Amino acid sequence: MKVSDVRIREVRHSDGRLRAVASITIDDCFVVHDIKIFERDGECFIGMPSRKTADGEYKDIAHPLNTETREMLQNLILERYREMLAEGKSQTKDEED
Repeated sequence: MKVSDVRIREVRHSDGRLRAVASITIDDCFVVHDIKIFERDGECFIGMPSRKTADGEYKDIAHPLNTETREMLQNLILERYREMLAEGKSQTKDEED
């Protein structure tokens, strides 16, 4: 599996832990949108796309099947996020709408 593209949209007006939203393209033929980048206690981590169930819990609708793949995706996404912050080039969610 090769992640051929990572796109990040910074969320500047978030009052919570959400910092950005990512989309990844896998093998130039499959896209996963709405991967969230959160920050807690100075550390960033990703949250896979999810939906709220009838009982109020959130369930991932797309996710890696093993730890190695999750770590690889998290490292790629967070690396691109840090690059974006360093470059000062981000497209905010507000600018898209």
